[in-house]
Amino acid sequence: MNHAGENLAEVLRRRKTELGRPIQMCDAAAANTSGDLDTIVAHCLAHARRRFVDVAEDFPEECLHLLESLREVYRNDAETKGMSPPERLRFHQEHSGPVMERLQVWLQDQLDQKRVEPNSGLGSAITYMLKHWERLTLFLRVPEAPLDSNKVEASLKRAILHRKNSMFYKTLKGAHVGDVFMSLIHSAELNRVNPFEYLVALQRYHALVEENPEEWLPWNYADTLAGLGMAG
Repeated sequence: MNHAGENLAEVLRRRKTELGRPIQMCDAAAANTSGDLDTIVAHCLAHARRRFVDVAEDFPEECLHLLESLREVYRNDAETKGMSPPERLRFHQEHSGPVMERLQVWLQDQLDQKRVEPNSGLGSAITYMLKHWERLTLFLRVPEAPLDSNKVEASLKRAILHRKNSMFYKTLKGAHVGDVFMSLIHSAELNRVNPFEYLVALQRYHALVEENPEEWLPWNYADTLAGLGMAG
């Protein structure tokens, strides 16, 4: 079985060469970057945050400080919805940059002033965050860099749940049909299309779908319907 980085390398080999370097969002596991990759690596802020959540019961005051700082950053990110990538970058630099700078100073101070045992759960969480600080804060330097991998992980959970449910299909044909529907439904959601209405349209205009399937992909079908003078 290949490492995550090796699998990504294979995917990227199929990518159009004229496109720029992609942003690779992942945690800091070495396997994620073990392949032959030409990517801009960002590390997941949610993974770093989780390390503090896990020890919050033992270090409530210190963990609360970090969690409140990151909450402010995530609130800022919510404010950037609808902004262009350059606008989002400038907004984070202005509003989240100072927050993260203060947090970095505070984290380093915990170790330098020996306020925390380096080998403790809190010390380990702080060390991890400081070690990977540059990649954890890529969103302050690169347009479109996300804060975390939450959206991707949510998508993966959908596939994992489908795999689990597939155990109850009676035939391979039934499982294949289920795979197709899962892909269509999730693709519709990613394109902000109502999955039920989309599937109904595919059935209603099945003859046209067979003639020009590319016109009925989730990202095209609304325009196709409009061309027919029909509502979605």
